[in-house]
Parts: sequence; structure tokens; C-alpha cells
Amino acid sequence: MSSNVRNQEVPRYQLNGKELSGNSLKRYDSLDLESSKVPGTKKAVEWTVILKLAFQSIGVVYGDIGTSPLYVFASIFPNGVTYHEDILGALSLIFYTITLIPLIKYVFIVLRANDNGDGGTFALYSLICRYSKVGLIPSQQPEDKDVSNFKIDLPDRRTRRASKLKSNLESSNFAKFVLLIATMLGTSMVIGDGILTPCISVLSAVGGLKAAAPSQLTEGRLVWIAVAILLLLFMFQRFGTEKVGNTFAPILCLWFIFIAGIGLYNFVKYDPTVIRALNPKYIIDYFKRNRKNAWISLGGVVMCITGGEALFADVGHFSVRSVQISMCCVTYPALILAYLGQAAFLRKNIDDVADTFYKSIPNGLYWPVFAVAVLAAIIASQALISGTFAIIQQSLALGCFPHVKIVHTSTKYHGQIYIPEVNNLLMISCVVVTLAFRTTEKLSNAYGIAVVFVMTLTSGFLVLVMIMIWKTHILFVIMYVLIIGSIELIYLSSVLYKFTQGGYLPLAFAMFLMFIMYVWNYVYRKKYHFELEHKISPLKVKETVDETNSHRLPGLAIFYSELVHGIPPIFKHYVENVPALQSVLVFVSVKSLPISKVPIEERFLFRRVKPSDVYVFRCAVRYGYNDVRNEEEPFERLLVERLKEFIRDESILSLNATKSNKVSTEQSVNVELESDCEIQEVEMSSMERDIQVVERAYSVGVVHLVGEQDVIASKGSNIVKRVVIDYAFNFLKRNLRQSSKVFDIPHKRMLKVGMIYEI
Repeated sequence: MSSNVRNQEVPRYQLNGKELSGNSLKRYDSLDLESSKVPGTKKAVEWTVILKLAFQSIGVVYGDIGTSPLYVFASIFPNGVTYHEDILGALSLIFYTITLIPLIKYVFIVLRANDNGDGGTFALYSLICRYSKVGLIPSQQPEDKDVSNFKIDLPDRRTRRASKLKSNLESSNFAKFVLLIATMLGTSMVIGDGILTPCISVLSAVGGLKAAAPSQLTEGRLVWIAVAILLLLFMFQRFGTEKVGNTFAPILCLWFIFIAGIGLYNFVKYDPTVIRALNPKYIIDYFKRNRKNAWISLGGVVMCITGGEALFADVGHFSVRSVQISMCCVTYPALILAYLGQAAFLRKNIDDVADTFYKSIPNGLYWPVFAVAVLAAIIASQALISGTFAIIQQSLALGCFPHVKIVHTSTKYHGQIYIPEVNNLLMISCVVVTLAFRTTEKLSNAYGIAVVFVMTLTSGFLVLVMIMIWKTHILFVIMYVLIIGSIELIYLSSVLYKFTQGGYLPLAFAMFLMFIMYVWNYVYRKKYHFELEHKISPLKVKETVDETNSHRLPGLAIFYSELVHGIPPIFKHYVENVPALQSVLVFVSVKSLPISKVPIEERFLFRRVKPSDVYVFRCAVRYGYNDVRNEEEPFERLLVERLKEFIRDESILSLNATKSNKVSTEQSVNVELESDCEIQEVEMSSMERDIQVVERAYSVGVVHLVGEQDVIASKGSNIVKRVVIDYAFNFLKRNLRQSSKVFDIPHKRMLKVGMIYEI
């Protein structure tokens, strides 16, 4: 950042290559000073790029929903088909379920609710938090809204309904708590989905071996084959998906060609009249004939939309338009043809419903289709495992998950990450679940609850977005709730009916993960409020620095804290035990914003603690939940460069403020010009001196001071609070990574400062 003063009536300066008038400068220190005027505009993407992304999305987004034809009809009719007409009823349910939920809801509605290109439960929660003050951590600053990605494009006209809902949410702590718990629940369910998807996909795929050689391959042998494939799948996660990523899309494309071609073949060969199932009358007849059993069978119908949430969760890796194209032009037609063909086959082979997919394959294509099916199942598993890693990363950034190591496996693709601890837990869970349930029919009972629960929560968040942010007409909101919402609630009631038959599994996973998330987030909030209440005032900092002036050491000290609104109490504790300070002090708060990414030039926000000659600075380092930390270049070097830019900006602001306060007259023009030159020289001299002090301190050496707070429940706390803080939280803290490891702070230059927090 350079500064060039021009001899004009109103000075203009060059900041980050942008010319700004002196009057336009705002006191938003390290930000790009016109960031509030940059709406985060996106360049028009060429159609060739969109089509390429659409092709790539086939290999990442649709593995789960694309392999559903392996087991849907078997899940709908676990005890066989009673009436021939039931096949048409089931086909009609499948057709309208796929059309209404993945296609209309997700592709054409939910994808619009992306958070600067990113999707998922946390993205929706972050979008709502950014628009209304419903977050429970009071770390938001006025300057945060000036980050270009923080902006929300809103219509000029504000409705009374939206304002009332926003006001009610902001004034209710209960509503804020419910939103946070719902987000944790949805996230936990998606992670549970990441456990169940590999199990059911791989078991369904290897089921083709039993169909080919039923006498030689027992159920037990098939289960162990599935376990072997799962172990290999998780062992190779550490290498990342980049090396095999380019093969995913061609394999899934081949898979969709196979299932569409076989479906069309069976449709023509066996019974083209199944096209009648497009008439919803067959759904009504199906329920009239089967009543309660028809309602129970909805848990099997749900299996045709497994992976629908991935349409939204993975949109950040591609674009809304590319996902819409791939779904409408490839995935949706292929799935409809596949189910039409299977229904036509079952009309003539009603006893083969348990192995519909493999029994309906023409003889000459059996083994090629089986090989592609296994690969497609592995890809479906890979997509959900990678999605789980991404969700954990988002949870960690928003203070809802313990510190874990995140390994970025690709230098080209930001979203490809690997979390060793989570991978190992997923592997163990998948193996145990596979050995315990053994068949896809039993797993489908567990799988359906996770799928429908997440979709229902997404609809709840989406209604808030429609009313508060989009200002959607109330009639459209009511239509969405009555049609999509009602369908999802009916499906949810059906899958919950099978709670005792395996449906308890995803809820057990969710409760376990929610407990971890809530404990960590609860103590995280308590620690923040404790530091906020015991923060050190600037006057006290000055007194402390003055007392240690005779013991100022050359060098730069960086204090890390979660507190944004002041100097943390651990600083006083440090000075009391080590009565010496470096020549330049920077208090750094690593802060997560409720957006996906923060531009690097807008990442650092500085404040100087007065007086200037003590060289004490506060710094908030802002990250989005998908930003990579300390990967662009060494963090300390980046911080020092931005600190020097801040000092330059501060000098420009001071110079401009001094000039604007002076009143010029025609008789004193010459005197004013001379005075302005003197002021400019003083300011430039002061600026150069401060920059030299920072550069000299940096060249001598940097010390990283990390707080090691031992958190205990305060005296008089109830037993629940003591269990949560003294046992649960401290157990997680002892057995997971410390913040110093997560932020890759050099051990040779790190000093830990211990302190006990009673909260």
C-alpha cells in the first residue's frame, strides 16, 4: 500500500491501487477503505467453464442419489409385492418425490440461498446470523459489515413482516438458542449420513456377487467383503481426492448411461404402460389398498432422494448454474428412466423385488455394470466422507467443535481436506455398523431418518431466509410450507415409525455429536464472556507498559486471544510473572465471521492503544469458515506487512483530519501552505519512525504467547454445570489438539501462559 500526496484542494491518495479522496476515508483501519462500496461482484462465467463445472459436479455431487436404484424397490417392499398395481403406486411416489424435493426444492429454490457460493446447514445459519443479530457470541464489530463478502443483496423495499420476524429473533434468547441447536442437529445428522452412506452403498454394490453366485457367497462373506472395501476406502483418504478426482465424473457418467440405457431397454421390453404412473391417481389408490403399510413404505421411498442434501452442501465447489445443468440434463432423466425400467421389469417378475437392479440387467452387461456399480458406490461414499470433513471445518471455525488437525490435500482445490481424527472415527463407526446390520434392508431404516431430518431442518431455515432476506410474497411461502414442508413431515413421520428397527442409530449418532458440539460451544461462550467482563482497560495497559519501560526488550510479541473487544486478562497475569515486555506488542484475536471467505486484503483489522509511543496494537484477524489459515504465507510476516500498511493509513487519516480542521482565507494562503507542508513532514517523519520500529522488532525476533486457560466451574455451580465443564470439556481438551498445533505456531518461538478461569 503506497501513499502519494498531490497538491490539490482536496488531497487524494493511492490505497491498494485505488484512488481515494481524503474526504472519503473512513476510520476502518486495515480494511480496504472503500470495501463497503464493493458489493462482491462476480465476473460473468463463460459457458464453457459452466459446462466443465457441470461435468465435474457429476462425479462429486450425485454419487449418493445416483446409486439409489440399487436398493429403492427392495426397501419399499421388504416383504414382497402384494398387488401388481402397487408397483405403479410406488413408481408414482418415486417420480413425484424426486421431482418435488431434489429437483424443485433444492435445484431451483435452496441453491439460491447459498452463502457467497457455499451451501449446507451452517451456510444457512451464517446467512441468517449475518442479516440479524442471532449469534450467541458478541464478537461482531461494526467494521465486519464492510467486508465485501459480508454484504447481502437486498431489495430496497422492506416489509413489515420481515422486520417483525427479525426483531422477534433478535430479542429472544430462546430463539437464538433454538437456531443454534437446530444447526448442530442438522450438522450432526449430515455427519451421521456420512457414516451410513458408505455402509449401505458398498453393501448394495457387493450384493451383485450374491445375485450372480447365490450358493457360494453367504451373507457373512458379503459383509466381510464390504468391510474390506470400507477399510481400503478410509485408508486412502490421507492421500486426498485430487489424484483420483478426474476419474470420478467419467465413472459416474458411465454409471448414469448404464442405468438410463438399461431402464429404457426394460421399459420397452417388459411393460411400456408403466408410464401411467405419472398420474398421481396411483398414489391415492396405493394408499387406499394398503393404508398403514403404504405409510410405512414411505420410509423406503425416501431412499430415492438420499444425497439430495449434497446438491446444496457441495455447491461451493462448483456453481449454482453448473449444478442445475448437470441435475436437469443428466442425473434427473437417468434416474427417472432407471426407475421406469425397474417398474416395468417387476410387472413381469414380481418375485425378484429383493434384487430388482441386478436381476433386471441384460445378461451380456452384468459384470461390466457390477464393476461400475462398485466404483459408483465407492464414489458415493467418498462424496459423503469429504462432505463430513468440510462440515467439521465449518463447525470448528464457528466455535462448535473441538480443535482438530485439518490437512489440505490439494494445492489446486481448496475444498479437498483431510481430518485424521474424524477419518478414524468414521472408519470404526462404518465397520461396526456394517457388521451389526449386515443387510441394506435393515440399514435403510436407519438411513431414512438422517436424510429426512436434514431436509426438514433445511426447509425451516429456508422459510426464515424467504421471509427475512428474500422478502418473498407470503402466498409463495405458504405454498412452499403446505407442499414441500408437508411432504417432508409425512416422510419424517414414516421413518420415525421404524425407530426401534434401526432408526435409533442416526439419532444416537446425532445426540453424541451434539453433546460434543454443545459442550464445546457452551464453554467457548462462557470463556468469551469471562474475558469480556475481565478485560483490561487501555489506561491499565498504559500503566503496565510504563512500569516495564525499563525492561522493554527488542522484538515483537504476539498475544493470541479469542477476545475481540479489548485486552484479555491473561496479559496482566503474564506481566505479573514475567516483568519484561518486547518493544512492540500485538494482541491478536483470531475471529471467524459468518461468511465463507474473507478476502486476504480485508483480513486484518488494527487498533492502536494510546499513547502511540508505547507501540501496543490490537488486531482482529478475520476468517470465513472455509478460509485456509496460515497457508498463503507465514502468518507473522503477513501480520507485520498489514501492520505497516495500517500505520501508513493512520498517518494519512491524521494528516487529512488536521487539514480539514484548518480554516483557510485569501489573506493566509501562503501561511497555510507552509503550515500544511510542515504538518505533512511531521506526519511522514512519525510514520517512517513507527514503521522502522516495527521492522526492527520483527528482524530481532517474534515471540508467540498463547494462553493456556484451565477452565473450571465456579464455586456454587450446580452439578450439571460442573459435569459439563470440569469433566466433559476438560476431557475433550486433554485428548484433542491444542490451539498452538492447530495454528502451526513455531514451538521454538512459542511461550505458553497459564491461567485458571472460573466460569
